[in-house]
Amino acid sequence: MKTTFLKIAFLSLSILAISGCSSNDESDPEIIIEPPVVSPGDLLTTQNVATYMVDANATKETVALFYNLKKLAKTKVAVGQQDAFNSFYQDNGGDSDIKKNTGSDPAILGSDFMFITDKNNNNQSDNWFYQEEEKIIIAAKAAYAKGIINTFCWHLREPIKEDSFYTADMTADQKANAFKSILPGGVNHEWYKKKLDKIASVLLNLKGSKGELIPIIFRPFHEFDGSWFWWGANFATAQEYKTAYQFTVDYLKNSKGVHNILYAFSPDNSYTTEANYLSRYPGDKYVDVLGMDNYGDFDNQGQSGANKANSKLKIIADLAKAKVKIAALTETGYQVTSTKMPVTDWFSTYLYSALTSNDIEVSYAMLWNNTKDAYFVPNGTVSNAADFKTFATKPKTALVNSLPKMYELPK
Repeated sequence: MKTTFLKIAFLSLSILAISGCSSNDESDPEIIIEPPVVSPGDLLTTQNVATYMVDANATKETVALFYNLKKLAKTKVAVGQQDAFNSFYQDNGGDSDIKKNTGSDPAILGSDFMFITDKNNNNQSDNWFYQEEEKIIIAAKAAYAKGIINTFCWHLREPIKEDSFYTADMTADQKANAFKSILPGGVNHEWYKKKLDKIASVLLNLKGSKGELIPIIFRPFHEFDGSWFWWGANFATAQEYKTAYQFTVDYLKNSKGVHNILYAFSPDNSYTTEANYLSRYPGDKYVDVLGMDNYGDFDNQGQSGANKANSKLKIIADLAKAKVKIAALTETGYQVTSTKMPVTDWFSTYLYSALTSNDIEVSYAMLWNNTKDAYFVPNGTVSNAADFKTFATKPKTALVNSLPKMYELPK
């Protein structure tokens, strides 16, 4: 393997681990919450659940996951972390850092298809990228066995050189053409289909102890309202974005026969109205989870930031009620480093109030991953460990120990 490729992979992983995804540089106009068109009563039943899902032929475990996530939001928010079983503060391995602190594993495990679909992954046991793929698959299987919910994002490298997913690393011409090139009829459309083929292969072989397919939540082309990724708003029209998202779903579901996916739609936190949130929405037939990634409102903004986050979550929670979908804070966190100190009561006051105020119904929230030198979730040894432990024991917070059986429909 060439050193440059290893360097690129290492830098990419480091950037993701240290920074999370989204930009904190934002100005927040007034948030306008439009009156939702709320469905009368609770329409979701164990008999009709598949009719509200993207995939009418979803596996029974995937159907159960949708139903139980939707019902969970009435009383609890499942809380988890990206790469919880493989990334630890100070490289202190073993149990997840959440379990080190609380005694329980997270309710959500976040993973990434990035290295799985990397051009340098040759599916050989001595290949670093393939070894990363195996680690991710092992973690996803272990999470499922514990009753944890698996969610996958995809930091797909651009199709021209496949070196980066950040537009800062691309030329103007590359930025202008990369996304368009993967659309049906585009010069890199077949390239994109091969990447989806790899994802399909992994998911069709992701099985539990009884041979059943393990459900995942997949959120393609996330944080599309920003422009730090090559699929961002400056590089794709609304219709082009919808076309790519719809093709992705249709290809995996119909062409590849993958039926163990719930599909998540997750912009960053730039929206302030329902109409703005839905401006690139591919349609109810293509989305199971209405999500939001949000770091900026939690970046030491105190209660005013938490209130802004809550208002944005209320927009999607109201939409989820009307559309019979799942609402989620799909990515968030406040990173502590050697030069960035913890915020007092960040978890137990600010994050918790954002997730629960105004009677919103949010099914899950996922914090970004820990690394050797920085953390989003405190293990048991750092100064704000007690704050997270308090948060974890609040009435509406759920780690895996307080989840119902997520992969079984109630009798």
